[in-house]
Amino acid sequence: MPENPITIAIDGPSGSGKSSVSKAVARQLGLAYLDTGAMYRALTWWCLERGLDTTDVEAVAAQADTFPLVIGTEPDAATVHVGGTDIGAAIRQTRVSEQVSHIATNLQVRATMRDLQRQIIADARHAGAGIVVEGRDITTVIAPDAEHRFLLSASEEARLARRARELFDTDDDSALAATHDQIVRRDAADSTVSAFFEPAPGVVGIDTSDLTFDQSVAAVLDAVEANAPAGEPVRIPDHGGNR
Repeated sequence: MPENPITIAIDGPSGSGKSSVSKAVARQLGLAYLDTGAMYRALTWWCLERGLDTTDVEAVAAQADTFPLVIGTEPDAATVHVGGTDIGAAIRQTRVSEQVSHIATNLQVRATMRDLQRQIIADARHAGAGIVVEGRDITTVIAPDAEHRFLLSASEEARLARRARELFDTDDDSALAATHDQIVRRDAADSTVSAFFEPAPGVVGIDTSDLTFDQSVAAVLDAVEANAPAGEPVRIPDHGGNR
């Protein structure tokens, strides 16, 4: 077992940069990486493939208990497989994005996912240096005892532009309009079961609205380094633009 494994918990709304920043932080610190949102998307894909009504609370919860999810925790290979099928690209499709809030706001599903996510965290701490976990309520529910907790935020304008560029390679008016409902509606739905716009006590808030990607990564790494226990420095390599 590693002598001093760490967990870095990162929350934030869509488009705040939490996924890309979390991967970069995990890569630089040699940690595992878990995208908890991908787990809800995987279950959404599984239910849609079976023609299930994603609003059927009991039916979806039953699937959450048994569906064959295998999620990779390497930051450069964060794979998602269900039943041996690689669905990493499929879970980002519009049909999944339009339905995932029904899954993510199902409290029975959240309880199942919580237990699975905590087990993944425990396994990563036992087998390696630790893990970066990102999602919606990681800092308050999944890993409230994490050594480092962050909430990344950004203005709605910045978040919409980022997601539009991700989905459409442009942030022109038509791309922003196509992205708006998906982002705003999902955040509104998810906020009914988790808080991810304001940092809870003890959670470090970072507004990425006016930060570049490199600056956002550096802000997290600097805070991790500053908050490391005395005598246990976090060795952060110098990777040019990120530091």
